[in-house]
Amino acid sequence: MRIKASEFFTKDQQDQILAAIHEAEESTSGEIRVHIETSCIEDVLDRGAWIFMKLGMHKTEARNGILFYLAINERKYAIVGDSGIHSVVPRDFWDNINALLRETFREGKFTEGLVQGIRQAGQQLKIHFPHMEDDINELPDELSFDNPDLFSY
Repeated sequence: MRIKASEFFTKDQQDQILAAIHEAEESTSGEIRVHIETSCIEDVLDRGAWIFMKLGMHKTEARNGILFYLAINERKYAIVGDSGIHSVVPRDFWDNINALLRETFREGKFTEGLVQGIRQAGQQLKIHFPHMEDDINELPDELSFDNPDLFSY
């Protein structure tokens, strides 16, 4: 049975994910987004990188955005970070988040995995990109679904 991306998480689960994003972004200038698609027929990392660009995440001032990308029906995911993050985080930063997601997703705990992964990313972003008084939220925090060609930025 195919599941529609916008219906995969309940309203309460979406609120939990959004709360994790808000919590993480309170202490960092970094930007975190979650994009969920019904299907991904190409390489998931390539698709995640394309979505990252379509969402304008590469346009943050410090190049410090992270995208959590999920393709529901294929049970694939990718974590995509911008160049500013790659230049400062430790080598195991992405591996640790990936291991966390892989384990929780394998158990069917998608909300919990995303929430924990977002919090873990936020902790590292806080170290390298602390929140400043003049910080502005450069990207929308809402979850996005399926075709980003429909977005207008």
